[in-house]
Amino acid sequence: MAFEIPRETNTGSIAEITLGATSEQGGTRSHTLTLGGSSSLPFHFFEGEQPHPPVVAMEVFDSVPTKYPEPLLDYYRDVIDNPGEMAKKCVEEYGAELISVRLEGTHPEKGNKSVDEAVEIVQKVLSSVSVPLIFTGPSHFEKNNEVMKKVCEVTAGENCLINYVETDNYKTIAAACIAYGHTLVAQSPIDVNLAKQLNILLTDMNFPADKIVMDPLTGTLGYGLEYTYSIMERIRTDGLAGDKMLAFPMLVTPGYESFNVKEARAPQKDYPDWGDLAQRGIYWETATAVSLLVAGAELLILYHPQSVEIIKSKIAEIFAAEGGE
Repeated sequence: MAFEIPRETNTGSIAEITLGATSEQGGTRSHTLTLGGSSSLPFHFFEGEQPHPPVVAMEVFDSVPTKYPEPLLDYYRDVIDNPGEMAKKCVEEYGAELISVRLEGTHPEKGNKSVDEAVEIVQKVLSSVSVPLIFTGPSHFEKNNEVMKKVCEVTAGENCLINYVETDNYKTIAAACIAYGHTLVAQSPIDVNLAKQLNILLTDMNFPADKIVMDPLTGTLGYGLEYTYSIMERIRTDGLAGDKMLAFPMLVTPGYESFNVKEARAPQKDYPDWGDLAQRGIYWETATAVSLLVAGAELLILYHPQSVEIIKSKIAEIFAAEGGE
């Protein structure tokens, strides 16, 4: 007796969002990357299309993070204080498909770098690599607006991913993205309704629906991952069911989340039963990233080169085995 796999069909699909702009499109990037387009749950090739594989970014910094783990410094020690060179290393040696520039040093309590200093860093990275770029502002409304307005201006036409806006602070940065042709990250605190509300607010101010990427905020392994997963799954199933305000690609940050927990940072001498510190962070980040991929993530920002290698390899393997691109 033949067994036929049950199949579900969806009435909706995830919006296609393109990042970067080539010279023909008014930018300087060597290529563009497209997220989304799926008409089925992640990797359910037997139920629909998934035309664009998830992509992996790596992150550089405007100032050396105070709690950067030693195992990561082993890879970046010679470039950690030079975001342009670090970006080049991430792309040329470690295979980053995008570069995320974290401008946390502009926060008033974390260095208070000026807008001009932020712009200098942005321009260094822009000239150092040709992949599409993500810019993440500080978690301070007033300074974030000031910095990201100028970042949008100096990168006009590059179609960067500007990270991020939230319900209480979106109008200024959204307007700058419209004016200078950028894509925007809409961040909400692990809640389906709040995620939808922010997307509605953005589209109500005529922000283009083909320039929104969602960040549902994510926990890492052991720190809310299960709850994160369930929210992302709800967002994805509702989007596929036809809710256009939830049918956007999702960005997640396994690197930032994973390397901030003590399991990935605590000295091996203090916790000998936890195993090799150099491997612990890789396992933590990789397990988190794989879980979020299955939940619907299309863009992952990772930190460890070995995690990047593993995740990119697994994405390619799945797509090759299932007939994806």
